[in-house]
Amino acid sequence: MATTRPFNIPKQMVWEAYKRVRVKGGSAGIDDQSILDFEKDLKNNLYKLWNRMASGSYFPPPVKRVEIPKAGGGVRALGIPTVSDRIAQTVVKMAFEPEVEPHFHEDSYGYRPNKSAHQAVRVARQRCWRFNFVVDVDIKGFFDNLNHELLMKAVRKHTTCKWVILYIERWLIAPLQQEDGSMVQRDKGTPQGSLWEASHKDPYEK
Repeated sequence: MATTRPFNIPKQMVWEAYKRVRVKGGSAGIDDQSILDFEKDLKNNLYKLWNRMASGSYFPPPVKRVEIPKAGGGVRALGIPTVSDRIAQTVVKMAFEPEVEPHFHEDSYGYRPNKSAHQAVRVARQRCWRFNFVVDVDIKGFFDNLNHELLMKAVRKHTTCKWVILYIERWLIAPLQQEDGSMVQRDKGTPQGSLWEASHKDPYEK
């Protein structure tokens, strides 16, 4: 007798997400499980992840907080998800990105497919011959203070996929585990990191 699940998430999608995560590499999360460790029982691990996501019972584990030295001094705090959570995030990214990508400004280069720092530099070089001013804007503490309600309003504007919305909501409130092991509950903000920075590299780095 076939068992139906509330969400139609193809197993092939989870397999493709795993391959993308494997290529990017990255550190272990709070469970200290590396990608090589995950692959020791690959078939079973991927099946369990798919089963939980398709049934709606997947809850992201806490995110591991690590501090990375900045080139100019100081540190940058990153949130490192577990390997399985990075795969889950990639599944949602694969479903959501095609819907939201067309709405980004053409001059937006960070964390976008087929965009790079080299393209940004090339455009900046062309424009510096046409304009004699530069506008530099930075939102202080943006990631730390991101409003969850406003973010989810934007997500819902661009997708009606119930499982995409569900899991993005759950990731937003997933606890943050400090280096001393203590847990921090979150009602605003989002850790810098996740699958886009899993290898601790700059998003523009090639």
